[in-house]
Amino acid sequence: MERVHLHTGFLEMALLSSEPERRAIAQHLKDPDAWRQESLLPSIVPQQQLPDCFQNPSQMALQNVLGMDLPPKAPSWPLPPPSGSVAPLPFPLSHGTTTLAFRCSHGVVVAADTRASSGSLVSDPSARKVMTLHRHLLATTSGTSADCASWLRLLRCSLRLRQLHGGRQVSVAGAAKLLAFLLRGCRHKDLCVATVLCGWDDGGPALRYVYSDGTCLQGDLFAVGSGSPYAYGVMDGSYRFDLPRDEAFMLARQAVAHAAHRDAYSGGNVDLYHVRPSGWVCISREDLGQVYRGLGPLGDGDGDTKERHRGID
Repeated sequence: MERVHLHTGFLEMALLSSEPERRAIAQHLKDPDAWRQESLLPSIVPQQQLPDCFQNPSQMALQNVLGMDLPPKAPSWPLPPPSGSVAPLPFPLSHGTTTLAFRCSHGVVVAADTRASSGSLVSDPSARKVMTLHRHLLATTSGTSADCASWLRLLRCSLRLRQLHGGRQVSVAGAAKLLAFLLRGCRHKDLCVATVLCGWDDGGPALRYVYSDGTCLQGDLFAVGSGSPYAYGVMDGSYRFDLPRDEAFMLARQAVAHAAHRDAYSGGNVDLYHVRPSGWVCISREDLGQVYRGLGPLGDGDGDTKERHRGID
């Protein structure tokens, strides 16, 4: 019975072997004792590389032959030469913006330009760089537009779920910590997100700056983007916490206008928002050229409330 099993295994192997191997198998079938003399195998496989099934003929079955660990073969097709260079982009994707926000006794004043750029290309002259998260919370966007939009939408969904679960809105500090925690896990993914969360919670007006490496800062005044040094130069000499509402609006507009005049990546219009105890309000959108040429201060009106009816709770 063992002899039949051995012959069956060798016949199966013969169907899968080359001509020298088949001659060795045929010789073994004539004289089984010659296998143990190891006189036929060196011409086929080096002795030190013989698998276990050759050492023990009782294991010479098809499943053992197919399970042998043979050295890998090089591919027959030519491989491309190694190269560490990356194909250059058609143009450098540098970008910039000017966004600012500051706290006052009556709320948070938020302003931003509307120019979206990709290198020397103005991709959108009227982009919206202030995103709404809920009725009492806004976020400015600076960096890569796609990254900012994606992560702020994720934050908006997370805040809504927490509100439904806990029965109350998350504070501005809590929202900033949540966003910083989410971004910290992707700090090595080449993200570019710089945002200022502007809102009103139980503690009054609040500001938090969050960056894509997980940085989270608290302050009374933030300007972010390539035009921020010029905006700081305007606001540092005029900002104070007890500014009246109309003076605060004029300061924000003039700061963005001066930054856009000096910074090539900023321009278009200036969007002005105000976060109050009753919620945020869009005050105006004006051409930056007119603002820079000395447009007068805005009145103490209620602003544009059309955006408040978009279903944002």
